[in-house]
Amino acid sequence: MLQQKVHGKPLIYLDSAATALKPLAVIEATSRYYAQEYGTVHRAIYAMAAHATENYSAVREQVARFIKAPSADQIIFTKGTTEAINLVAYSFGKAFIQPGDEVIITEMEHHANIVPWQQMCEERGAHLRIAPIDEEGNLQIDALAKLLNSRTKLVAVAHMSNVLGTINPIPLITEMAHAVGAKVLVDGAQAAAHMPIEVGDVDFYAFSGHKLFGPTGIGILYGKKELLEALPPYQTGGDMILAVSWEKTTFQAPPLKFEAGTPGIAAVMGLGAALSFVEAVGMEAIENHGKELLDIATEKLQAIPGVRIIGTAAHKGPIITFTIDGIHPLDAAAFLDLKGIAIRSGHLCAQPLLRKFGLTAAMRLSLAPYNTASDITAFIEALDHLTLQLK
Repeated sequence: MLQQKVHGKPLIYLDSAATALKPLAVIEATSRYYAQEYGTVHRAIYAMAAHATENYSAVREQVARFIKAPSADQIIFTKGTTEAINLVAYSFGKAFIQPGDEVIITEMEHHANIVPWQQMCEERGAHLRIAPIDEEGNLQIDALAKLLNSRTKLVAVAHMSNVLGTINPIPLITEMAHAVGAKVLVDGAQAAAHMPIEVGDVDFYAFSGHKLFGPTGIGILYGKKELLEALPPYQTGGDMILAVSWEKTTFQAPPLKFEAGTPGIAAVMGLGAALSFVEAVGMEAIENHGKELLDIATEKLQAIPGVRIIGTAAHKGPIITFTIDGIHPLDAAAFLDLKGIAIRSGHLCAQPLLRKFGLTAAMRLSLAPYNTASDITAFIEALDHLTLQLK
């Protein structure tokens, strides 16, 4: 991808928070499964199917190690973070939410961690509460503490904001929620690619493969064993059943209880290769590289007249959302595209958050291990050119 030219210019990809580029090993693993190792999983004893099942199960073990989960049986394969959150909203809501109960989310959430809870609360007669953030983009812990009470059944929070880059104090939030008997779901879609993940005492943790240098169409939901056992299945069909009769169906134990139908086997194989890539590079090296590029980009952006950075928390990941006075984000993104520079523009799937900062659209650059300081230099030079043209 990075050898491509866009409008005659070398591609500079600064949109990894939306979706990350893929190492060759990921592409090869997916292709190899289809070309040489193709077989279904869990359903047959012939050699190809047995080999596919073995590799598929090995990736589940690999994911458990990646997030330091106690057991691979607590790892559910989904289509992505969005499906993982919807699974919990449906199943947890059905099992545990009663009229008058409360669910807490924060002002910094992605739409995928807002809408499922809105829908669930509406269907169950529960109330959705919103924990505020400050002007720098920090979650206001004191305000969250005031929202927590005996009616709170679940707190759903981003580990790292896709707009602000803010990294939330998950162990502290989890301790606070558990003190009132509430469960915690963490949206780890952004965090998983940039920092070591340890699920610790959280009840649910969700992330996507495609932001972690893996294929699209594969995601992870981690859940505590006792909760996964208590939740009803999200979907029903093949592979998730233990026995079916005309009178009754009994279901498999987790995780298969939540994996109805033929899964995205090739995507799982690609995810395994992506995790091996991250392990080979080293998450500490990835995290340090991101911090270094974030500091460079922040300093250079702040030097451009009219730039406003949205999200200035001290503890944040390699994401910068910004605006430029007098220039619409869509116009700026179109101009940058002509220079071969890919950034995100628009509402960033976080309309309530942007409205808090008086915006309906913004620009976002997001960084990854394949980015360099020279990418940032080219980006800043293009922005300087744009602002000079419009003066």
